[in-house]
Amino acid sequence: MLCCVNPDCQKPLNPDKNNYCHSCKAELIPLLGGRYRPSQVLSDEGGFGRTYLAEDVHKLNECCVVKQFAPKLQGTGPLTKATELFKQEASRLQELAEHQQIPTLLAYFEQNGYLFLVQQFINGKNLLKEWETRGNYNETEIRELLLDLLPVLKFIHVRGVIHRDIKPQNIIRRQNDGRLVLIDFGASKQLTVTVQTKMGTVIGSHGYTALEQMQDGKAYPSSDLFSLGATCFHLLTGVRPSQLWIQQGYSWVASWRQYLISPGRNEIYVSIELGEVLDKLLQLDIEKRYQSPDEVIADLTPGLPPLSSLPVTVLTSTFAASPANKGPVPRKLNNTLKSQLLLISSILALGLGGVWYFQTPRKESSQPISQPISKPISQPIPQPKNALENYFPKPLKGHSSDVNSVAFSPDGKTLGSASDDKTIKLWNLASGEEIHTLEGHSNWIWTIAFSPDSKMLASGSADKTIKLWNLETGKVIRTLEGNTDGVTSVAFSPDGKTLASGTASKDMKIKLWNLETGKEIRTLQGHTSGIPSVAFSPDGKTLASGSWDKTIKLWNLETGKEIRTLQGNPDSILSVAFAPDGVTLASGSKDKTIKLWNLKTGKEIRTLKGHNDKVNSVAFLHAGSQNNLTLVSGSSDKTIKLWNPSTGKEISTLETGSGYIYAIAISPDGKTIAGGGSGENILKIWQTIQ
Repeated sequence: MLCCVNPDCQKPLNPDKNNYCHSCKAELIPLLGGRYRPSQVLSDEGGFGRTYLAEDVHKLNECCVVKQFAPKLQGTGPLTKATELFKQEASRLQELAEHQQIPTLLAYFEQNGYLFLVQQFINGKNLLKEWETRGNYNETEIRELLLDLLPVLKFIHVRGVIHRDIKPQNIIRRQNDGRLVLIDFGASKQLTVTVQTKMGTVIGSHGYTALEQMQDGKAYPSSDLFSLGATCFHLLTGVRPSQLWIQQGYSWVASWRQYLISPGRNEIYVSIELGEVLDKLLQLDIEKRYQSPDEVIADLTPGLPPLSSLPVTVLTSTFAASPANKGPVPRKLNNTLKSQLLLISSILALGLGGVWYFQTPRKESSQPISQPISKPISQPIPQPKNALENYFPKPLKGHSSDVNSVAFSPDGKTLGSASDDKTIKLWNLASGEEIHTLEGHSNWIWTIAFSPDSKMLASGSADKTIKLWNLETGKVIRTLEGNTDGVTSVAFSPDGKTLASGTASKDMKIKLWNLETGKEIRTLQGHTSGIPSVAFSPDGKTLASGSWDKTIKLWNLETGKEIRTLQGNPDSILSVAFAPDGVTLASGSKDKTIKLWNLKTGKEIRTLKGHNDKVNSVAFLHAGSQNNLTLVSGSSDKTIKLWNPSTGKEISTLETGSGYIYAIAISPDGKTIAGGGSGENILKIWQTIQ
């Protein structure tokens, strides 16, 4: 179904075939911003805008949330001002999205007189729906909720942002890890107050909104803390503050304990400590209320050692698997978790939230992958002490939209990045400075690859062409044409004489090109969907292709015949990479897994599990010798993972903080990793060995 984006439309859902809305007769917009297909209304702002569930057609129809702002303004002046404010709010949201518990801002744009924000879709239930399913929370669960959300509030408050609408509906428990995500910061809410002519408009929800915000329209960090307290009251007692507000205004907050009544008991037990915390959160007098999240955390976790004495650890999920259809079951909050949460709070206070870092690597024993295999992958890279600890990578800024592909030149001097902004940028690795911006494609660029001699770059675009670039001059050498759909993958043969390319779903072909003449050598057919990844074997005799049709095919390049098809994934193959031994292949899939394959037998060696979203890119990292080998993977779960391919064990995880990871690349010496994707810092590099 396709949604009409007229905010006044009463029945916005339409069949795909419609050009005009069956209800309001407005012209339908199949793709917002040229890529986002609205499919469902998630919420309605009463004619002032709507929030839609949409699919990003550039990213395998990945779900996202599109927020519409539709000011009813006369004249260009007010609309220009509203657009300016909208962009300011979007910029702020982009900064906030560095935090892992705030949705990533993917795009913002104006279209047909409306303003749109596009944000990451969070898969999970909001706390209102969770409460309706499972019933009231207990004290331990309320404490866990507070300790999970208070660092998020500190993060936004330090940046001068007040949420102003905290309530159960705006808190989602993320399905893959049980963490709480704060949503709906709402540029549209800010703009509503700014541009509406009606005076006295207040942002917030009755019962959850602090008195000063409701009366004067003024909000402070402590205003958010009142709303958080009201949220806890709702989830603890099952009584909606909005209902109490209608009946008695704010008088309920002074006697909230009377609602802790349970059939068969006089009162639900709440400890003195938690009761006092809720008392102070729900103070009507702002001067008597908590002034900062730190104060609340201190009262919830008395007697803990100073932050400086706490070890640097990574916070893991506090939620275990639950009985069928009852949602996550909170585990008991222990002192280690409290310490970790306090540590995170201190990191956020320093403004480091969302910075990429490595966990301390775990040492793994090494065993052969399987038999038979001619040269079994051996041990992971030896990690010198502190080699990957707390290393903050350098962002390379310049692209204005998602980075879809990254590649290192074989001489190790240059990094290339390709973007939805239709440009390719070349970076000097020694200085981090931009060398060239390559422009010429008429649509977003899916893929790039360097020639073995580091003198040429190939790029494939949604404009259905491949361009070959002279890296010394930054000019196009030639354009390869003949595809009927976008070019999704390119790769050079080891001898530099042949280029392989894969295309999207309307074409489904692999082409081999003679780079001296620019002519097509042959076409390889057999896949039934798009081909987002192609890779040559180290000896140049075999080509591997991964497809959205859930298969990998191996091709004999001398004959152009298919050798075999590798099957076993329940979802699309997004990336393939040969190990240096030439008989092992790694593949990343939309099914969140990585598989290792023995190419002599065509059998799966093992499956690596650990990512919580699709695996967009895989690459082998080897430093100095064939024996020092590590597998690296980048995912839409915002992490990059390092694996021991011999054991299948995870070595370490890089939490990238903001944005999906669409592409990774390893420098020839194995000492540098590049990651590209979405978010504010969409291209970063960091060292693996000091």
